[in-house]
Amino acid sequence: MIWIIGAIVLLIILSAFFSGSETALTAASRPLMHQLEQNDDDGRAKIVNRLLDSKERLIGAILLGNNLVNILASALATSLMISLFGETGVVWATLTMTVVVLIFAEILPKTFAFQNANKMALAIAPVMKMMVFILAPITLTTQWFVGGLLKMFGLNTEEDTTHKAEELRGAINLHDGHDDIAINQERTMLHSILDLAEVEVGEIMTHRKSVVMVDVNLKADEIVQQILDSPYTRIPLYRGQPDNIIGVLHAKALLRALRSQSGAVEGLNVEALASKTWFIPEATSLMGQLEAFRARREHFAIVIDEYSTVMGIVTLEDILEEIVGDIVDEHDDAVEGVQKEEEGIYTMDGTVTIRDLNREFDWRLPDEEAATIAGLLLHEARRIPDVGQVFRFFGFQFTVLERKRNQITSIRVFVPKDENNSLNT
Repeated sequence: MIWIIGAIVLLIILSAFFSGSETALTAASRPLMHQLEQNDDDGRAKIVNRLLDSKERLIGAILLGNNLVNILASALATSLMISLFGETGVVWATLTMTVVVLIFAEILPKTFAFQNANKMALAIAPVMKMMVFILAPITLTTQWFVGGLLKMFGLNTEEDTTHKAEELRGAINLHDGHDDIAINQERTMLHSILDLAEVEVGEIMTHRKSVVMVDVNLKADEIVQQILDSPYTRIPLYRGQPDNIIGVLHAKALLRALRSQSGAVEGLNVEALASKTWFIPEATSLMGQLEAFRARREHFAIVIDEYSTVMGIVTLEDILEEIVGDIVDEHDDAVEGVQKEEEGIYTMDGTVTIRDLNREFDWRLPDEEAATIAGLLLHEARRIPDVGQVFRFFGFQFTVLERKRNQITSIRVFVPKDENNSLNT
């Protein structure tokens, strides 16, 4: 009788080990294990990663061992109880083993493993590797049989990879820094990196009406003066009309030419100093354009539409700002596009982009149909609104403050308190 009790205790311990191992290995952080593998001296993190790479074999081996010891422990307990209480021993064995297995072989080890998943996964990795190897013939046969049954019923046995990007976004959102500004900024940057392949340059470009361009037909001294008055180092040159851009002049090239002529402007051939124009379609993704900037070692491109009309310009800095936020240097114009009047009320220029608002205030305004807040208002209103008109959509209230001809130049946005709370949670 004593040996039976000892065997049952040993089997319960083994069951607890299998249950805890399953929880620890499935709850272990994959990113952390991959990072530890790079600096792992004893190779345990590498073993964990290899086990997780063949998760079906791992789970199969754990379940096989766990069920084996549980069934054997229940059989021994039933035999012991029958010898002590007769036929009613089956009932006592069932009740006793249910409580013992539930508490000591399931809840207790799994709770501990879940709270210490990474440490426990590293500790048990060598043992689990050996067990998976020993039980491989049985688990592989079982997997083949189960796979056949699933296919027989028309069920898909391949891993679903369609939501990998959303899974990554969700993982980033889970690491909420609350009041930690640094963590929240890092989270925003990671989201922006994931969006690079989905955002087009037409959504972040500087519109042509805001681009400083110079007509090469002007006199040389006028051209030099306009370039010196500009806060930018790269200036598109056009002949006759803005759509006829013939090159991009760098301020350094102009200064070198002036120095070579001892500062004399007469006879300066500005067109010869300009570099070749690089035109790109407005539908180019930010990721593709970033790679193109790196490959060509250029920082500046002219954006055109399908009819070869100049729409604006995009620079390397524009793309970087999509990741890290606005980069302000000593030459940037201090133009405040958004002003906070009071809690939940903002006055903003119509040209402020929706992406900037979403990123700054953690809003969820859609940017599929329009790039700017004025464009979104026009799209939703389905007409050109008058000054003073009020619209409400997406949980926001929009009031048109100013309009020049058909262009909305100033908007007041009101975010109700309940909506503001829901948008920021």
